[in-house]
Amino acid sequence: MTPSAIVGSDRLTDRLTDRLTERMTVLIGEIRAVVDRGLPPELTAYLVGERLAPHLHASEDGPDALLTPAQREGDSERYRQHVLHAQEDGSFSVVALVWLPGQLTPIHDHVSWCVAGVHRGQESETRYRLVSDGRTARLVETEHVAGPAGTVAAFAPPGDIHLVRNACSTTAISIHVYGADVSRLGTSIRRVYRMPADGVAAGVVDGIVDGVVDGGEL
Repeated sequence: MTPSAIVGSDRLTDRLTDRLTERMTVLIGEIRAVVDRGLPPELTAYLVGERLAPHLHASEDGPDALLTPAQREGDSERYRQHVLHAQEDGSFSVVALVWLPGQLTPIHDHVSWCVAGVHRGQESETRYRLVSDGRTARLVETEHVAGPAGTVAAFAPPGDIHLVRNACSTTAISIHVYGADVSRLGTSIRRVYRMPADGVAAGVVDGIVDGVVDGGEL
């Protein structure tokens, strides 16, 4: 399997960074103000998405940048995760994901509400619904979304099963906000789904590389 087709592990490969840009520091403060309101998960995710969206078109370099150069670095073996912030009370965390062309996640859901915003490039997301007749189960595709820079998706369990890939020819970068301390948990994934799925080859469903198992941890 070539690096461009490798499924990435959701294990956090880059722990908390010491340096944040001024814009990221402002964004984290805006997220904190929303989360501290103690609203239901769906509404919290929606409002966090509203706060994230204006920052996604920030310039790549200079005083207005959202990420440092180090936080934009990828990995030829898998999509790379840079943990930018974890709130001390465990209420949320912010992660930058860097995807080289063709890199993708396994089909998975999440430990908490989640907001994802595309900062650079374009990401392709396929969403699924779990269908069972009591004896067998499969994943039915419900929506396919091509997300250019500036796109924001907000969701909360249940109904948060998806696969994400970089389907463009350049590096893609996205900012993810989770309603949990993923630096402590070691992952944002609750479950990886290994079962028949619409439009996904068996090798992607059953041959997850990097030792990803249910719960997203080795």
